[in-house]
Amino acid sequence: MTLAAALLLALPWVLAPVVVLIRARHSRSLDEWPDAAPPPAALVSVVIPARNEARNIERCLRSVLATAHPAVEVIVVDDHSTDGTGDLARAVAQGDARVRVIAPEPLPEGWFGKQWACAAGARAARGEILLFTDADTAHGPDLVARAVNAMRARGAELLTVVGRQEMGNFWERVVQPQMFALLLARYGSTERISRAKDPREAIANGQCIFVTRAAYDASGGHEAVREHVAEDLALAQRFVAQGRAIAVVTGLDQLRTRMYTSLGEIVRGWTKNVVVGGREAAPWGRLGRAVYPLILLSGPLFLLLPPAVLALGAFGALPPWTVAWALPGVLVALTFWAGYYAWEELPPWYALLYPVGLAVLLYIVLLALARGSRVEWKGRAYRAHARR
Repeated sequence: MTLAAALLLALPWVLAPVVVLIRARHSRSLDEWPDAAPPPAALVSVVIPARNEARNIERCLRSVLATAHPAVEVIVVDDHSTDGTGDLARAVAQGDARVRVIAPEPLPEGWFGKQWACAAGARAARGEILLFTDADTAHGPDLVARAVNAMRARGAELLTVVGRQEMGNFWERVVQPQMFALLLARYGSTERISRAKDPREAIANGQCIFVTRAAYDASGGHEAVREHVAEDLALAQRFVAQGRAIAVVTGLDQLRTRMYTSLGEIVRGWTKNVVVGGREAAPWGRLGRAVYPLILLSGPLFLLLPPAVLALGAFGALPPWTVAWALPGVLVALTFWAGYYAWEELPPWYALLYPVGLAVLLYIVLLALARGSRVEWKGRAYRAHARR
């Protein structure tokens, strides 16, 4: 095979990162909107579902209480925690009348725990805007005001914020970017999602969802998505299906989240979502959902092929032309990931480990496929809803 032919064969791997970057253009940021709400300020009810979140709840609650928005109430839903989450929340909120810590009724059949906790918080809320946020988040003081202003300016009944993901240890830095790149490749820019008319092209970030009370109640709220493992995805899809306006914006300076802190947590967390939840977003209807596992597997396998071939070719196990084919794809991927890590203010040498991240991603996909609709999370076992 000639060098020109080898380079031509490498074109799909060379173009893949370029396509991802092109699709990411035209995203909008919360920084575009004012950091002070015009009077009279809307009452925002911040609902924090928390099950065994002793590690996170103090940071989250303190950041929420530091908001510059003048009208907030905070409802921490202690979802039958066994690690003292509720006591920690009460200690942080002591003397602050804005905060209530409540406990929901025992989880009924047919509900996921997070949806049940969110629904309990919504029932207790008095605000005209509800903010559902995870306990592993940290909020900037301007988050609420900017988000409320963005909702009003865009006429959105649901607005979700994509914040900065904290990655503190080796495995977080190696694996988490692969998952985020997968989501970016699927959905593209925030504006593309915001303009979606097809529910399957809609998604929300469950770490931070603002929704008007009127739209939440009219849509059926979390009860309507109680059997979906990816409740944020299902909620956004439901809004779009009902003709309601949604908006997705970035808030890298307003929201930070550390999802997982170990390889085990990463595997368990993404195994919960990547197949059962992802199938709900598959294009092409029933056909897309039927072939979705193959599509999901093909991604990491496709991207792992050049570095695997390059390694084998370097040791003489494959013909020399395979090195000429694999090298361009590997170099482009290394450039892409080096740029990403530099943007995240992390050492660019992590780019060299992108095949390791892909291998873990492949393992997560295989594990999730083996489990099917069975989901385990925080000591509870579920069977996820499967759309036909």
